[in-house]
Order: sequence, then structure tokens, then C-alpha cells
Amino acid sequence: MISLRFYRIYDIGREIDLTWLERELAESFVTARASFLRVKQKSIMIEDPPLAIRMQPVRAERKGKTFEFSVVARVYDIGAISFCFVYEDPAADYSSLSEIAFLFAGQEGLSDFYLQNLTRLGEIIRPHIKNFAFDQDFFEDYTIYVTDHRDDAIDPVPLLIGEITTISPQMREEIIRNSLSYTPDDLAIISWDSALLCNPEIPTDLIDLIEYANVQVLELRYYDRELSRQMEKMYDDIEHADRMWRFLRMHQYHAIMGKQMETYAEISEIFEKVNNLIKVTEDVYYARVYATALKVFRSSQWSGSVSRKIDVIRENYSMLSDEVRIQHSNFLEWVIIILIALEFGLAIWQSMRG
Repeated sequence: MISLRFYRIYDIGREIDLTWLERELAESFVTARASFLRVKQKSIMIEDPPLAIRMQPVRAERKGKTFEFSVVARVYDIGAISFCFVYEDPAADYSSLSEIAFLFAGQEGLSDFYLQNLTRLGEIIRPHIKNFAFDQDFFEDYTIYVTDHRDDAIDPVPLLIGEITTISPQMREEIIRNSLSYTPDDLAIISWDSALLCNPEIPTDLIDLIEYANVQVLELRYYDRELSRQMEKMYDDIEHADRMWRFLRMHQYHAIMGKQMETYAEISEIFEKVNNLIKVTEDVYYARVYATALKVFRSSQWSGSVSRKIDVIRENYSMLSDEVRIQHSNFLEWVIIILIALEFGLAIWQSMRG
């Protein structure tokens, strides 16, 4: 048995009410909430499981051969949607897996199908999602290869890099270093853009964990990019305000501070949800798989970048607040000086009249 699972994940908006969306789509689609099958209750905790939607199958041609993929979309409450194209052949072996994998190396030939599904589903769910939008060129893609047996005599490296070539021992070690096993009969190798899972049964839970890790990284990348844009606009707005007359400058500073506080509150909340998308508690092996996937995908670097930019926004808010307070104090001081001067002037004028 072999299975190839091609993923492409997009950001589609802010937080989504999945319960509401599920009700709205129930009449037109086969929907379900994702769940883990082979773990103890509470071993893996998801506050709001993604909504799985069965889409129409896709037929793709490569070098004269036609392949039919079943398609499942998953909508996440943090504002992401994942498309998974699944090709399965119960009678095929590892050589067939490699042959098909090389035909679709880098997910070649599938981009148009992803966009067709994204556009079709987007038209339906757009009214039910606040701030619905997507950038078709900004996505996370990943491929998972599955076989029903482990064979250590087979070299997994060409499959994972998508080409047959001679690579250095150091690069080989880098690719296969993140290998994990629960029993002598199974194996999971997680690399940057693909994974190989060898298991007598389809390891649905491991497949889902790897998908969740990819969704998490996609959202961290998205908010890192959004914060970069917000910071660039913030600096432009401050530079523009600095050229204004003092009273208008203070008014503009207040507007910038309001926008900063809104951005800080919104992204801090969603950032917390992204980092806690899923919690693996009691199952040690699943916890290792999930932690390994996050490490390989460099989740901590993206998370750290988002945290630093949030801190910069908070610091700029504090500096602007101090500047506004100083200017307000200076204004009050001038008001007091003017009032005192008027009082002296009035007293002198009255004494001159007397």
C-alpha cells in the first residue's frame, strides 16, 4: 500500500466561528470535525478542531498517465485553510511510490487545481468569515509519503529531496537526522518540505500532527509579514507627523497610538492562539513527532520574530505616549505662564487707571 498526500495551506482571514460555518455548509458539503483516532482522551488537546470539507476529486495528468486525487479541505479557527490531495494505491509498493513522487516533485502540475478549489470554496465561505481575503502566492506546501512497511534497505533520501542525485554525507545526515520510531516496524522521517511515514496501518494521527505544525508555521509567517508591513507604515506615519505643526502633530500621534494599540491587541491574541493551536500532553511519542516537526519547520524562529516585532510596536507606543505627555505638560506650562502674564498685565492696567 502507498499513499501520497500533497498539502497547500493558505491564510484566509481572521478568526473563524467554525460551529457557525459548519451549520452553513452542512447542506452543500460533507463536513466533519477532525479528531485523533489512536490516542487516549485528552492526550492531544485541540480547543476548536478544524472543520473538514470533502471536495470534488481532482484528475491530473503527468507524462501520459492520469492520477485521481481525493480532496479534503480543512478550515481552522485561526484563519487558515489547508487543502490535501490524496492518492492511494493498495496494491502498489515503494518503487511505485518513488515513481509517482518524482512525477509530482515540488507538487508540479497541481497549482491550478489548488487555486480552483480555493476559489470555489472561497466564494461559498466568504460571507461567513470576517475580513475574508487570501494571497494566492503566499502559502505553505508540504508532501507526506506513506507506505505500509518499513524497509531499511531502501534509501529514503531521493524521495524526500525529490530527485535522484549524489549528495554529500553531511546533507544526507541533515535529511534523515529527524527520524523517529515507536516500534521496530514503523518509521517517521520528517524533513523541511516532505515526510516519509512507514507503518503497517495508515498513521492518520501522525499525518494530522504534521499538518497542524505546517498550519502553525504558515500563520506565524503570515503575521510576521503583516507586522513588518504595519511597522513600515507606523514609521512612515511618525515621520509624516514629525513634520506637522505641534498641535496637529499631537493629534496625529494619538491616531498612530490608537492604531498601534489595535494592532498589538489583535495580533497578540491571535499569536497566542497560533502558538497553542494544539497541545500534546500524555503521549510521549506523538509529543516528540510534533516537537520535531516544529523544530524542522523552524517554528521557533518565526515565533521569535513575531514576538520581537510585537515588542517593537509596544515600545513605540510607549515612546509616543511619553512624547504626547511631555508636549501636553509643556502646553499646560505655557497656558499657566500666559495666564500669569495676563493677570499681571490686568493688575498693572488697573493700577494705572487708579
